[in-house]
Amino acid sequence: MLVVGVTGGIGSGKTAATDRFQALGITVVDADLASRVVVEPGRPALKAIEEHFGKEVIADDGTLNRRALRDIVFANPEERKWLERLTHPLIAQEIVNQIQASQSPYTILASPLLLESGQSRMAQRVLVIDVPEDVQIARTATRDNTDAKSVKAIIAAQMKRADRLAKADDVIVNDRSLEDLHQAVDALHQQYLEMAKSL
Repeated sequence: MLVVGVTGGIGSGKTAATDRFQALGITVVDADLASRVVVEPGRPALKAIEEHFGKEVIADDGTLNRRALRDIVFANPEERKWLERLTHPLIAQEIVNQIQASQSPYTILASPLLLESGQSRMAQRVLVIDVPEDVQIARTATRDNTDAKSVKAIIAAQMKRADRLAKADDVIVNDRSLEDLHQAVDALHQQYLEMAKSL
């Protein structure tokens, strides 16, 4: 099974790219969704997070208040490390289960932390969706209704752009239209279909 890891900094358009792969009939295993599954109410990870960070990271409906938790861990690297030690092994197992269940010719593993978390070991190729930093900031500030300073803090916490690009097998520069992005994905889709046949 060919697994292609797709990553990129915040605001790069990873979701738009993986949505296109999905529209082409390819299973997309989303690490963000897996990370939500492992902290659902009733799961041991949510209890551990509440015990460590306190009630302010739990929403009124008993679910994780992701924004409150994100604000804490992006401001404090030690707290981020604690959270990653708890959740990364659980997320990895959830991802493996979903990849094994995939029925498409190849599978996309979409993860913002593909390279940082070691999830890239589950993939045979790495596709980076890349944009200049000013585009990242503008897109994310608009999308998340947040300020540029907060976006810059998230970018600073992520892998440096040059390091991410150095680890890529394939790169899509997503600084033009959605149509351009779709064309780039369609071209790679054909390549990946050919690669999958030879595995």
